[in-house]
Amino acid sequence: MTEKIAELVERFKRGDESAFNELVRLFERRIYAHAYQMLGNHTEADDVLQETFVRLVKNIARLRTDANLPSFIFRIATNLCIDIIRKRQRREVNIDESDVEAARGYQLELSRRISTPEEETERRELMELITAAIAELPPKQQATIVLHDVEGYSKEEVADIMNCPQATVRSNLHIARSKVKRKLIGLLREKDE
Repeated sequence: MTEKIAELVERFKRGDESAFNELVRLFERRIYAHAYQMLGNHTEADDVLQETFVRLVKNIARLRTDANLPSFIFRIATNLCIDIIRKRQRREVNIDESDVEAARGYQLELSRRISTPEEETERRELMELITAAIAELPPKQQATIVLHDVEGYSKEEVADIMNCPQATVRSNLHIARSKVKRKLIGLLREKDE
Protein backbone atom coordinates (compact mmCIF):
# COMPACT_ATOMS: atom_id res chain seq x y z
CA MET A 1 0.00 0.00 0.00
CA THR A 2 2.83 2.39 0.86
CA GLU A 3 4.39 1.81 -2.57
CA LYS A 4 1.07 2.50 -4.27
CA ILE A 5 0.65 5.74 -2.30
CA ALA A 6 4.22 6.81 -3.13
CA GLU A 7 3.57 6.15 -6.83
CA LEU A 8 0.30 8.11 -6.75
CA VAL A 9 1.99 11.05 -5.00
CA GLU A 10 4.75 11.14 -7.61
CA ARG A 11 2.20 11.07 -10.43
CA PHE A 12 0.16 13.76 -8.67
CA LYS A 13 3.24 15.99 -8.27
CA ARG A 14 3.77 15.68 -12.03
CA GLY A 15 0.23 16.94 -12.62
CA ASP A 16 -1.68 13.68 -13.09
CA GLU A 17 -5.25 14.50 -12.00
CA SER A 18 -6.31 10.84 -11.98
CA ALA A 19 -3.62 10.14 -9.34
CA PHE A 20 -5.08 12.88 -7.15
CA ASN A 21 -8.57 11.42 -7.60
CA GLU A 22 -7.25 8.01 -6.54
CA LEU A 23 -5.61 9.53 -3.43
CA VAL A 24 -8.91 11.18 -2.53
CA ARG A 25 -10.71 7.86 -2.96
CA LEU A 26 -8.14 6.10 -0.74
CA PHE A 27 -8.37 8.60 2.13
CA GLU A 28 -11.75 10.35 2.04
CA ARG A 29 -13.66 7.90 4.26
CA ARG A 30 -10.94 7.77 6.91
CA ILE A 31 -10.54 11.55 6.95
CA TYR A 32 -14.29 12.09 7.16
CA ALA A 33 -14.63 9.53 9.99
CA HIS A 34 -11.72 11.14 11.85
CA ALA A 35 -13.21 14.64 11.50
CA TYR A 36 -16.64 13.42 12.56
CA GLN A 37 -15.19 11.69 15.61
CA MET A 38 -13.47 14.90 16.66
CA LEU A 39 -16.31 17.27 15.83
CA GLY A 40 -19.49 15.23 16.14
CA ASN A 41 -21.04 17.18 13.29
CA HIS A 42 -21.56 15.93 9.72
CA THR A 43 -21.49 19.36 8.09
CA GLU A 44 -18.24 20.36 9.80
CA ALA A 45 -16.71 16.95 9.06
CA ASP A 46 -17.58 17.37 5.39
CA ASP A 47 -16.05 20.87 5.41
CA VAL A 48 -12.87 19.48 6.99
CA LEU A 49 -12.73 16.73 4.36
CA GLN A 50 -12.98 19.23 1.51
CA GLU A 51 -10.50 21.69 3.02
CA THR A 52 -8.03 18.88 3.79
CA PHE A 53 -7.72 18.01 0.11
CA VAL A 54 -7.59 21.68 -0.93
CA ARG A 55 -4.67 22.18 1.46
CA LEU A 56 -3.03 18.96 0.25
CA VAL A 57 -3.00 20.34 -3.29
CA LYS A 58 -1.53 23.64 -2.09
CA ASN A 59 1.10 22.03 0.15
CA ILE A 60 2.09 18.82 -1.64
CA ALA A 61 5.58 20.23 -2.25
CA ARG A 62 6.12 20.37 1.54
CA LEU A 63 5.70 16.59 1.85
CA ARG A 64 9.10 15.27 2.99
CA THR A 65 8.72 11.75 1.60
CA ASP A 66 5.89 10.27 -0.35
CA ALA A 67 5.45 7.51 2.23
CA ASN A 68 4.49 10.14 4.85
CA LEU A 69 1.32 11.09 2.98
CA PRO A 70 -1.13 9.46 5.43
CA SER A 71 0.36 11.33 8.41
CA PHE A 72 0.54 14.53 6.36
CA ILE A 73 -3.15 14.31 5.43
CA PHE A 74 -4.24 13.45 8.97
CA ARG A 75 -2.15 16.34 10.35
CA ILE A 76 -3.97 18.74 8.03
CA ALA A 77 -7.39 17.33 9.03
CA THR A 78 -6.56 17.31 12.75
CA ASN A 79 -5.38 20.92 12.66
CA LEU A 80 -8.56 21.96 10.85
CA CYS A 81 -10.63 20.18 13.52
CA ILE A 82 -8.66 21.86 16.29
CA ASP A 83 -9.34 25.24 14.69
CA ILE A 84 -13.08 24.52 14.61
CA ILE A 85 -13.05 23.35 18.24
CA ARG A 86 -11.23 26.52 19.29
CA LYS A 87 -13.79 28.66 17.48
CA ARG A 88 -16.58 26.79 19.24
CA GLN A 89 -14.94 27.32 22.63
CA ARG A 90 -14.73 31.04 22.01
CA ARG A 91 -18.46 31.12 21.25
CA GLU A 92 -19.64 28.69 23.91
CA VAL A 93 -18.51 28.54 27.49
CA ASN A 94 -20.90 25.98 28.96
CA ILE A 95 -21.88 22.58 27.66
CA ASP A 96 -25.55 22.24 26.85
CA GLU A 97 -27.65 19.44 25.36
CA SER A 98 -26.51 20.18 21.80
CA ASP A 99 -22.87 19.71 22.84
CA VAL A 100 -23.67 16.37 24.47
CA GLU A 101 -25.56 15.34 21.34
CA ALA A 102 -22.63 16.36 19.14
CA ALA A 103 -20.15 14.50 21.32
CA ARG A 104 -21.98 11.20 20.77
CA GLY A 105 -20.00 10.83 17.58
CA TYR A 106 -17.00 9.54 19.49
CA GLN A 107 -18.51 6.05 19.55
CA LEU A 108 -16.53 4.80 22.50
CA GLU A 109 -17.03 1.08 22.88
CA LEU A 110 -17.59 0.26 26.53
CA SER A 111 -18.36 -3.43 26.29
CA ARG A 112 -18.85 -6.24 23.80
CA ARG A 113 -21.04 -8.50 25.92
CA ILE A 114 -24.80 -8.79 25.55
CA SER A 115 -26.47 -6.81 28.29
CA THR A 116 -29.85 -6.18 29.83
CA PRO A 117 -31.91 -3.10 28.91
CA GLU A 118 -30.99 -1.57 32.29
CA GLU A 119 -27.28 -2.09 31.59
CA GLU A 120 -27.71 -0.62 28.12
CA THR A 121 -29.38 2.46 29.60
CA GLU A 122 -26.57 2.85 32.14
CA ARG A 123 -23.96 2.35 29.41
CA ARG A 124 -25.63 4.94 27.18
CA GLU A 125 -25.76 7.43 30.07
CA LEU A 126 -22.10 6.77 30.86
CA MET A 127 -21.24 7.24 27.17
CA GLU A 128 -22.97 10.62 27.22
CA LEU A 129 -21.00 11.63 30.29
CA ILE A 130 -17.70 10.49 28.73
CA THR A 131 -18.33 12.29 25.45
CA ALA A 132 -19.38 15.44 27.32
CA ALA A 133 -16.18 15.28 29.40
CA ILE A 134 -14.06 14.82 26.25
CA ALA A 135 -15.83 17.73 24.57
CA GLU A 136 -14.74 20.02 27.44
CA LEU A 137 -11.03 19.30 26.93
CA PRO A 138 -8.74 21.84 25.27
CA PRO A 139 -8.47 21.12 21.52
CA LYS A 140 -5.03 19.45 21.49
CA GLN A 141 -5.88 17.21 24.45
CA GLN A 142 -9.19 16.37 22.82
CA ALA A 143 -7.46 15.50 19.53
CA THR A 144 -4.88 13.37 21.36
CA ILE A 145 -7.41 11.32 23.31
CA VAL A 146 -9.63 10.85 20.25
CA LEU A 147 -6.74 9.80 18.01
CA HIS A 148 -5.22 7.43 20.59
CA ASP A 149 -8.03 6.08 22.74
CA VAL A 150 -10.95 6.23 20.32
CA GLU A 151 -9.39 5.74 16.89
CA GLY A 152 -6.59 3.47 18.09
CA TYR A 153 -3.53 5.24 16.70
CA SER A 154 -0.23 4.56 18.46
CA LYS A 155 1.50 7.34 20.37
CA GLU A 156 4.11 7.48 17.60
CA GLU A 157 1.40 7.89 14.95
CA VAL A 158 -0.38 10.55 17.01
CA ALA A 159 2.90 12.44 17.40
CA ASP A 160 3.42 12.31 13.65
CA ILE A 161 -0.16 13.41 12.89
CA MET A 162 -0.03 16.26 15.42
CA ASN A 163 3.56 17.17 14.50
CA CYS A 164 4.83 17.06 18.07
CA PRO A 165 7.19 14.91 20.17
CA GLN A 166 5.91 11.61 21.62
CA ALA A 167 6.54 13.04 25.08
CA THR A 168 3.96 15.74 24.34
CA VAL A 169 1.48 13.08 23.22
CA ARG A 170 2.07 11.10 26.43
CA SER A 171 1.67 14.24 28.51
CA ASN A 172 -1.51 15.38 26.70
CA LEU A 173 -2.93 11.87 26.97
CA HIS A 174 -2.21 11.64 30.69
CA ILE A 175 -3.66 15.09 31.40
CA ALA A 176 -6.72 14.47 29.19
CA ARG A 177 -7.47 11.11 30.83
CA SER A 178 -7.08 12.64 34.29
CA LYS A 179 -9.45 15.50 33.43
CA VAL A 180 -12.02 13.11 31.96
CA LYS A 181 -11.75 10.86 35.02
CA ARG A 182 -12.19 13.80 37.44
CA LYS A 183 -15.14 15.12 35.43
CA LEU A 184 -16.78 11.69 35.39
CA ILE A 185 -16.33 11.21 39.13
CA GLY A 186 -17.91 14.62 39.75
CA LEU A 187 -20.81 13.96 37.38
CA LEU A 188 -21.45 10.49 38.81
CA ARG A 189 -21.46 11.89 42.35
CA GLU A 190 -23.97 14.56 41.30
CA LYS A 191 -26.11 11.90 39.67
CA ASP A 192 -26.15 9.74 42.81
CA GLU A 193 -27.25 12.64 45.02
